[in-house]
Amino acid sequence: MKWLPAALDAPDMNALEIFVPTRTAALERLARFLPDAGRSYAARRNYDLGPGAHAGVSTLSPYLGCRLITEAEVLEAVLARHSLTAAEKFVQEVFWRTYWKGWLELRPGVWQQYRQALHRDVDDLQTQAGLRDRWEAACTGKTGIDCFDHWARELAQTGYLHNHARMWFASIWVFTLQLPWTLGADFFLRHLLDGDPASNTLSWRWVTGQQTLGKTYLARASNIEKYTEGRFRPQGLADTADAISPPPLPPIRALPEAAPLDPTLKTGLLLQGDDLSPGFLLDQIAPSCTAMLSLPNGISPLLPAPHVAAFRDAAAEDACARWSSRLGSPAETVRSVADILAWAQRQNLRQIVTAYAPVGPVAETLQQLQKHPDAPPLVPLRRAYDEAAWPLATKGFFPFKKHIPNLISRLI
Repeated sequence: MKWLPAALDAPDMNALEIFVPTRTAALERLARFLPDAGRSYAARRNYDLGPGAHAGVSTLSPYLGCRLITEAEVLEAVLARHSLTAAEKFVQEVFWRTYWKGWLELRPGVWQQYRQALHRDVDDLQTQAGLRDRWEAACTGKTGIDCFDHWARELAQTGYLHNHARMWFASIWVFTLQLPWTLGADFFLRHLLDGDPASNTLSWRWVTGQQTLGKTYLARASNIEKYTEGRFRPQGLADTADAISPPPLPPIRALPEAAPLDPTLKTGLLLQGDDLSPGFLLDQIAPSCTAMLSLPNGISPLLPAPHVAAFRDAAAEDACARWSSRLGSPAETVRSVADILAWAQRQNLRQIVTAYAPVGPVAETLQQLQKHPDAPPLVPLRRAYDEAAWPLATKGFFPFKKHIPNLISRLI
């Protein structure tokens, strides 16, 4: 199935004009936010004042999602200006993203559980007219719940939603509209510029009582009214939120062992959209050539909004332009395992190096490449930040956050 509800095909705002996909734009956004990253953030971070007025939060997530800037860079900049005590809430928010990635990386089967359930629910859209009508109304912002409809349109048009709005939206989707949570998580991934398999999937699981077993999040009109400063006070929201029973968790795995890197081999660099800051790779290799992996989909059985791939592709081009003197022959775009194999053969490569991709479509593509008999050795290299933090995500966030001061002292 390759279609979207029609109303979302003609946005009023250009997501790539709001979030310009360059490192320069990311650094400018970070610089504007830095004065407010301390106590001001703690006081105002829950307020959603609408498109163009998200001043209480950093709005850096689209850039962190593809690592045009890295978590370590953001933390270093914030802590150079604020004490850890003053910036505690923002620092924890950055580490929430790290924690989610680590948690899913240790339990990749949860992503597969989500994908399987999503395919079943998408199939149900074909056979259950009532479900499809309610789903289309939710996706196109035509439910009659004013705040929800506003957020559906904002997401489709800008590729972004305030984190508090994401929680309200997910709660209303599941408990008021009675729609499958997987279809809501998919709606987010198909539109968010910062769409992330770990943060998105596990946050929806949390709202529905699957992540912290039995603990759900119920959107309340009074809370929405307070934190939108009176823009909305919706009527008819659910007043109960029964937890969804999840399938059993798969066992925790160890992080995959690092593949051996041989700097004497002719090496190609594969730049991919989960990590577009290749400096740590180029400190270890001098590639003869570079390819940019562009996956037009892979995130959903449905068609993502065009701005999702456009943002990642433009961000990759920006990265290649900035690092062009160290990338070997001019970078070319590859869109599949077959394209990568053809590139490696043309360039007579004996090794391909890439940034380690966390659970998601890029990782799945790289796994297919590794298994192909004609592929040269693939060497995915993990950042020291991920190597140190991800293995600590064995339980809930609160045990994890006890490690934050030590991680900062070691890595920042």
